[in-house]
Amino acid sequence: MKVIIFGASGTAGSGVLRACLSDPSVEEARAITRSPLSAASDKLRTFLHKDYLDYAAVSEAFADVDACFYCLGVSATQVSGEQEYRKITYDFALAAARMLKLQSPDAVFHFISGRSTALNSRFMWARVKAETERDLMSFTNAVCWRPAYIAGELSHSRPLQIRIVRTIFKLMKPSRSLYVDAEDIGRAMIRATTENIRGRIIENPEIRAMAEG
Repeated sequence: MKVIIFGASGTAGSGVLRACLSDPSVEEARAITRSPLSAASDKLRTFLHKDYLDYAAVSEAFADVDACFYCLGVSATQVSGEQEYRKITYDFALAAARMLKLQSPDAVFHFISGRSTALNSRFMWARVKAETERDLMSFTNAVCWRPAYIAGELSHSRPLQIRIVRTIFKLMKPSRSLYVDAEDIGRAMIRATTENIRGRIIENPEIRAMAEG
């Protein structure tokens, strides 16, 4: 299969990329990124791009792929408010989904959301992610993944407080509801693509089960 990956330099996305590069069923992994990646592989094609609302300049990256693994995201603590968070979370994802549908209409869109996402949540980030899930599933029959704590290579853009408590979170590894390795998300996405899973929300315990499959 051929896949396109967003957020390949982040904690989740870098793990998904590693899973793709090590899986023999993935023929080619294309990464849309603002800056060069440290990963190197004959299977990896990198497309440098700045405007995540308009992908016309890199439309070829979306052509003839089987899946989009959308791992791009930001913490609500890193933005100025809901408008900026909505732009990065909702607008960027829908723009990518539209280009995917135009260039590879049969491809599946995989969106990394988050645990406790809900339209009626009192938390802004949870409501925005839920709206993104809803509209992606309506538009492309997307698969929406709701991991809890993601263990992987920590992005340098992560807030300092998250970096400090990271070792504490690692104690949650035995909990199938609260912890998942970033590469396991990638393995689960690959399996879901192979099995043609569409239009579903997948919570953390099932992510781990699919990865172990």
